[in-house]
Amino acid sequence: MLNSPIKKAVIPVAGIGTRMLPATKAQRKEMLPVAGKPLIQYSVEEAAASGIETVILVTGAHSAPLLAHFARDIALEQLLEKQGKFKEADRTRLLSQLVTFCTVNQTAPLGLGHSVYCARELVGNEPFVLLLPDVIIDGAQPCTAQLRDAYYECGGNVIATRRLHRSELRRHGVVAPAGSIGDDLRPFRITALVEKPALENAPSDLGVFGRYLLQPAIFEYIERLLRIAAGEIQLTDALNLMAKEQAVYGLQFTGEHFDAGEPVGFLKANIALSLKDPELGSELRTFLQSLCATEPRSNSR
Repeated sequence: MLNSPIKKAVIPVAGIGTRMLPATKAQRKEMLPVAGKPLIQYSVEEAAASGIETVILVTGAHSAPLLAHFARDIALEQLLEKQGKFKEADRTRLLSQLVTFCTVNQTAPLGLGHSVYCARELVGNEPFVLLLPDVIIDGAQPCTAQLRDAYYECGGNVIATRRLHRSELRRHGVVAPAGSIGDDLRPFRITALVEKPALENAPSDLGVFGRYLLQPAIFEYIERLLRIAAGEIQLTDALNLMAKEQAVYGLQFTGEHFDAGEPVGFLKANIALSLKDPELGSELRTFLQSLCATEPRSNSR
């Protein structure tokens, strides 16, 4: 099956980061550091490693630092080289070479579906990937590349999924598979999606995890919701409409997932990714071991 190559990605960065207040009161959530890199950099690097050439940032107020982070800063590079910090200079220089950036402004906080809709003119009539920047997926193969490969196999739209514990279902979008899928890592057909269902209404234990490969037809389904909705437009609702009329697949991705847009997930991501870092891991591991050894244990009877 011959499908159009995936060259564009949409990353929504217009949210105000309420789950991370007060840390996000004066800075963008996407600029919070995780293992020495701002959160947004993980999504951009994942996109670039998956063959994406253009990243469309859907921005809101105070988004200038995001673009500044990836812009060329020749004065800084020269200063670092003058100080003999050539590795740091190379790291800084490479940020501007990852992808080409485009921006579009989301004027009001009307939900993820509306945020995606804002990018429709820049996306054009091409399939694209959508990456939520507060989600980090760390694996041997980038999650976006896994979706791309599944798309080349089956076409349609492909959503990253993973099995959830029952206690987690009401925090995620949940998909209804067309049949029993077991632990098969091949794409499977999705018949419906529900946003943050109550436990008794969950159609499965397969959650949605912030990575999507979408056909441009998604904009038509979002438009339908815009005509009837009074509040926020949920992307899950648009995908649910689409699944009834077009091919929407799920893919059980491989890799470790972190919801770095909330405090505990952010801390977990920092610890796990710092431990894997060759410059940070050894000292941090020693500190954590000593901390665990000296932490007083509560008495239990």
